Amino acid sequence: MSAEKRLILRKEQFIIATECNFGWKIAVVGGCREYTGAPYFSAISALKIGADLSHVFCTKDAAPVIKGYSPELIVHPILEESYSVRDEDKKSVSAKVIEEVDKWMERFDCLVIGPGLGRDPFLLDCVSNIMKRARQSNVPMVIDGDGLFLVTNSLDLISGYPLAVLTPNVNEYKRLVQKVLQCDVNDLDGAQQLLSLARGVGGATILRKGGSDFISNGETVHAVSSFGSPRRCGGQGDILSGSVAVFVSWARQRAAKAEPSMSPTVMGCIAGSVLLRKAASHAFESNKRSTLTTDIIEHLGRSLEEFCPVSR
Repeated sequence: MSAEKRLILRKEQFIIATECNFGWKIAVVGGCREYTGAPYFSAISALKIGADLSHVFCTKDAAPVIKGYSPELIVHPILEESYSVRDEDKKSVSAKVIEEVDKWMERFDCLVIGPGLGRDPFLLDCVSNIMKRARQSNVPMVIDGDGLFLVTNSLDLISGYPLAVLTPNVNEYKRLVQKVLQCDVNDLDGAQQLLSLARGVGGATILRKGGSDFISNGETVHAVSSFGSPRRCGGQGDILSGSVAVFVSWARQRAAKAEPSMSPTVMGCIAGSVLLRKAASHAFESNKRSTLTTDIIEHLGRSLEEFCPVSR
């Protein structure tokens, strides 16, 4: 890709933020006893780049911890794990979870499914029902972490849903390829395989994370290869999921006003990827080997401002 084309593409992605009104509401579905950092990183990143509100739907054990990280987050302690629910109560508990989520669903512009979710069978079953409700309400979903474990084993949750975004890392991508295409990852023809994979899941958008990020919805393949940080601290994928959720929301509004040059989900993925890499680069400049995910989050605002300065 030429330098001129890259510049045009970059402007195309970040013009979203300057053309659209703010007011987006993002919800993260994730967080259990063992994992509380991931949903926080995703939800707070969404706030840092322009979401008005970030909700977190998590287990009761995780809620006080996540709430303690920041008063900015709206935390709903409604999810349950198998150990805390008797078998005879599971049906009624699951119904209550869906009832509570339904109260909020129409307010959300995008859901992030999976950060810190864990793999408890009952919890995953409840989240499956939440995803089905999101599809019925036409709400976009960014699926990461253990959410990818869930959909890899239940492809019907996202098959044929163009508002679904999958953000697999190397191992998660390998499992998806084996499940959908029934073969191993082929890096020699990676772009074609990614196209085939996106088509195999019915046109959901896939953001394959790596040294370069590759994005496809089954129609085209885009690459983001700008340098980020040599420090690969855990949690960067959670920043990405929250960022993509906001940019997909912005892009959908823009698409409703004018014919877009690419799908809103693809546009949102490219914008989120570019922004994360810029923020990670700034964080490493400041902190070198001690760079942490929280340092990258603190550079999101500065990085976004460099791409699209706020007009006064």
